[in-house]
Order: sequence, then structure tokens, then C-alpha cells
Amino acid sequence: MAGGFIGGGGAAAGRAELYEGKITGYFILACIVGSFGGSLFGYDLGVSSGVTSMDDFLRKFFPDVYRRKQAHPHETDYCRYDSQLLTLFTSSLYFAGLVSTFGASYVTKRRGRRASIMVGATSFFLGGAINAAAVNIAMLIVGRVLLGVGIGFGNQAVPLYLSEIAPYRIRGAVNQLFQLTTCLGILVADIINYFTDRLHPWGWRLSLGLAMGPATAIFVGALFLPETPNSLVERGHLEEARRVLEKVRGTRKVDAEFEDLKEASEAARAVPGTFRNLLALRNRPQLVIGALGIPAFQQLSGMNSILFYSPVIFRSLGFGSSAALYSSIITGSMLVVGALLSMVAVDRLGRRFLFIEAGIQMISSMVVIAVILALKFGKGEELSKGVSTVLVVAICLFVVAYGWSWGPLGWLVPSELFPLEMRSAGQSVVVCVNLFWTAAVAQCFLAALCHLRWGVFMLFASLIFVMSIFVILLLPETKQVPIEEIWMLFDRHWYWKRIVRRDPKYQQGNLHHQQQEMSSRA
Repeated sequence: MAGGFIGGGGAAAGRAELYEGKITGYFILACIVGSFGGSLFGYDLGVSSGVTSMDDFLRKFFPDVYRRKQAHPHETDYCRYDSQLLTLFTSSLYFAGLVSTFGASYVTKRRGRRASIMVGATSFFLGGAINAAAVNIAMLIVGRVLLGVGIGFGNQAVPLYLSEIAPYRIRGAVNQLFQLTTCLGILVADIINYFTDRLHPWGWRLSLGLAMGPATAIFVGALFLPETPNSLVERGHLEEARRVLEKVRGTRKVDAEFEDLKEASEAARAVPGTFRNLLALRNRPQLVIGALGIPAFQQLSGMNSILFYSPVIFRSLGFGSSAALYSSIITGSMLVVGALLSMVAVDRLGRRFLFIEAGIQMISSMVVIAVILALKFGKGEELSKGVSTVLVVAICLFVVAYGWSWGPLGWLVPSELFPLEMRSAGQSVVVCVNLFWTAAVAQCFLAALCHLRWGVFMLFASLIFVMSIFVILLLPETKQVPIEEIWMLFDRHWYWKRIVRRDPKYQQGNLHHQQQEMSSRA
């Protein structure tokens, strides 16, 4: 089980083969409604990237950027959109989400995963309404802050919800529904931007205001959403937890899984200071891989720079307004394709394979983009149709690789790693680190594009290389391992076993586990 050390998990070890259940309609409904929390994140990524390239929006709120763009409408320019105020419009949401995730941790742990999803949907609705009605920069930023709070709560709760409610054999595919709905949100936003760009001068208001749609749907759906058995057990509602587990699994034979949940909860209550507990030696792998490494690398891959500013990038490369938004629809579609392929492959090929293969593809794509820009771009001339096509293809290959690797796995793997007593706290750190780097990249990318020029893509290629080595050396394969037994992987890992076994509580727990096994055999 999930104690984070052997003593917490002894009884659960080897019990997974006794789990029973089937895929029920109730389970499917819970997954669909729960996963749509990702659409909030996705819709904002897509809509903000398109709105920041719309002339009507720039003319009203960022006139300096608009005048700079209009001065040379047919020329390519690395620095055309370099504005810290414009990037603050994008990044303010993620700074707000970063702060709010700690409040989300409390709600998720004390009130349940469903409550966090509902709070996030409410805040996102209010943010969308204020942004749609904005008449000045201050209203825009306030709206973005409320959207950020909504995303902070949603990103904290939804991956946990999906990982906990899923049968362990298909946990990877189920958890990736979060990424799929995120990608669908991006694609829908790109399509909406394509049409609202033609509605002068208020089309941008419609794009921003339609964020209220998914927020409303998620809130209403969450009213009928079951809480996860893990959360119910954690909060002491054992009878209700068993009823939900039986209904979700479609069988009354849930003794083995229910015992694992109860033992995980007992171990969790025995461990004080959940955030401080992240620093314990026995939890060092979860801290380094799940809380710090993967969420940071997910953003340092450069993908969100493409998502935030794809219309801006394409327009900087000489594409017209409509062509830039149309190209964004193409990249959004590639992201959805990648997410679907990942759902099919993740529980078969494994997390490590997808990380490593995609790393090679993403590095190659970034190098191609950098070389073309170094040779052909920034000389005051429009790129030829052939060169522009190669750039779009390279970006699409990068996006689809991210879509089946770091995009979904960046949320799946951390949600798998943490033991129950620190799961909500650990997920808060994941979201905090993720949103910090999201905001940093969003705030710095246009300036980096202006000053580093094509070198910014070589920088991302170098970071992806480091990310891939990180996975190869430190991440064990977690496919088809019950979530309450993930801790056992670190006990067998070539590197992590040297660290976790030095923890005194781990050693005490190991002795307790051996005594339990001897007792059960007798």
C-alpha cells in the first residue's frame, strides 16, 4: 500500500492479483465528468494564444504592440510582439494558479477531490465573465487571476481523482483523459478564435467569455460525481467508501482493494506534517521525480511556448492573421492525435518508452526549426511557401510527440508516485512547480525569441536532451502497478534503493513487513 515505506505497505504487497471488478457505466460517467476539468486549462491555453494576436484586442489594450506590428505588416520580425505587459496578460493566470494550489491542497484533502473541482469551476466562470467585460488592463488581470485560481484547483484535483478511481490495469489511459480534454479544449479554442477574429471589434470578447461554458458544465456535472473511495477512506467515511467502490467496480467482491485503501489511510494518519514529510529520505524519489523534475521539465520542453504564442509565432514568421490562426488549429489537432495515441499505448508500451521516443522526436524537430530560422529568417523578407511548410510540419511533429509523452505523462506519473498520506500535498507541489515554470516560460518566451532569435529553439532542444537522460536514469516503469504499491519500485531501483533504505522509518517498516509475512504464512 501507500505508506511511502515498507511498514505502511506490507499488507498490500502482492494483494493486487485479488482485485476484482469490471468497467461499469457509473465508472465511465465519473471519468468523463471528472476529466473535463482539463478542458478549463486547455481552453485558456488556446484562447489566450489566439486573442493576443487579434488586432482588435491589441488595439484596445496593447496599442504599442499593435503599432509595431502594423509598421511592417509583411516582414518577418523576431521582436514584433516583444512586450512584457502583453506576456503578463498570459502569465498572470499561472502565477495565480501557483499560489492557489496550496489552498486547493487543503480543500482536496479535507473536503474531497470533487469539492476542489467545483471550486475551480466556479472561479473559472467568474474569471471568464470579467475578462469578457474588460474595459482596461486591470480588469483583464483580475479576470486572469480568477481563471488561475480555477486552474490551480482543477489541476490539483482532477489528476488525483482519475488515478484514484481507475482500476490499476488501465490507470494510465484513464488518467490521460485529463490531457485529452486539455487538448480538446485547446482545439476548440483555436477554432473559436479562427471565427471570432472576423467579428470586429468584439470577437475577442466572445472568445474570452465562452470560457464560462465549460466551467458551467463541469460544475453541474460535479454535482452528480462520486467522490473517490481513497478520499472517503482518508476522511473516515468507510461505509460510503465501500459503497462507492462496489458501485464503481460493479461487484461486491472488493475486499482486497478496500483493505489496501484502509491500510493506506491508517499509515497516512500515522504520519504528521505531510508537506514536511516530502523531505524524508524514504520519499526522496517522489520529491525529485514527481514534485520537482517532471512538472518543471514538462514546461521547459518549450511546448507551452508553442501553445501560448503559436498564432504570434506564425504571424512573426510572415503568415497572415487568418493563416496564423488556421495553423494553430492544425497544431491543436496534432495535440489531440498525440493524446489519443498515448491513451492506447501508455499501459502497453509503458511510460518510459513514450518519454524516450518522444524526446528523440522533439529534439529533432527543434533542431530543424532552429536551422531553418538561422538560415532563412529575420532578414526582412517573407519566407517562401516551401520553407514555411517545412516549419509547420516540424512544429506539428514536435507537438504530436509532446502530445503522447510529456503532455499527458507530466500529469499521470506524478499522480501515481505519491503515497496516500502525502498525495494531496505532493500534488500541490506538482501543480505549483508546473505553474511556476509555465508562468516563467510564458513571461520570458517572447523576450527570449527577440534576443536569442533562433537560438531559443536550440535551448529547448538541449533541455529536452537533459529531460530524456533524467527519465532514463531515475524513473522506474509504473505501468500496471497498483497505485498503493508504487513505493515498491523504488526499493528495487538501482539508484533510489540506496537512498530510501537509509531512512530509519523505512528500516522499521521493513522489519514489521517481514513479521507480517511470517505471521500470515504460519
